[in-house]
Amino acid sequence: MSPARRLMALDLGTARTRSLTVCGPTIADRPSSIVRRSSTSGERDVVRPIRHGMVADPDACLRLVRMAVRDTLHYDPRPLEQVLAGVPVAASPSDRRAVRAAVAEIVGCEVRLVEEPLAAAVGVGLDVIDPRPCLLLDVGAGIAEAVAIKRGAVTDAVALQFSATTSVGLVAYALENVVDMTAGLLRRLPDVSCPATRARGVVVTGGGAHQELLLRRLRATLRLPVSAAPQPQHATVRGLMRLCLRPALAAGLTSTAR
Repeated sequence: MSPARRLMALDLGTARTRSLTVCGPTIADRPSSIVRRSSTSGERDVVRPIRHGMVADPDACLRLVRMAVRDTLHYDPRPLEQVLAGVPVAASPSDRRAVRAAVAEIVGCEVRLVEEPLAAAVGVGLDVIDPRPCLLLDVGAGIAEAVAIKRGAVTDAVALQFSATTSVGLVAYALENVVDMTAGLLRRLPDVSCPATRARGVVVTGGGAHQELLLRRLRATLRLPVSAAPQPQHATVRGLMRLCLRPALAAGLTSTAR
């Protein structure tokens, strides 16, 4: 693919929205919130358009996407030609339509969706088309998803939504629930006993990967190697951009996110 095309990766998170273009030297990172004047009181309210990684307020989401696109114009003012946007594996068909509609209305070009754990796996360099499963736990501000990936698709997944995180990460009960959820996924995987799968262990992405207590609890419970990805909060947007540049691979992964 010619690098002259203007392509954009967009990660609409509950707490942060990250965007990146082919020609952009850095990831644009902004809070997933907007300020809106109340129609009743006239006061300014802070609105969070994304909840649990999904669109909760379509009008506010349009403004958020517009700001994310504007962030990338500093590097390349040309019109966008394609956007790859992430969605949770747990997103329903209507949730996916809401993301695509909001992004398409602002960018006016082709919009493809990629399930976020798949994009994160690509972003950290996992071989997502390997017939042997790789295991990934993506912990965001509003949703955690543990997945098994092989042959370019999420073959099994579990998700946990939570209302909030603290400045140091998941609160105690949510942390234990994430550990239990991940352990439950592993117990039902038929090939988790495969030596290659166990040796690779579980890769943790998302902002929650910075929480050392979570990593220690996962290691103690799962009895597998557990590693935090480098710059885990950027894994999804980096993976989306890599897929922008690998259209053949992206075509296979995006077909699972419709």
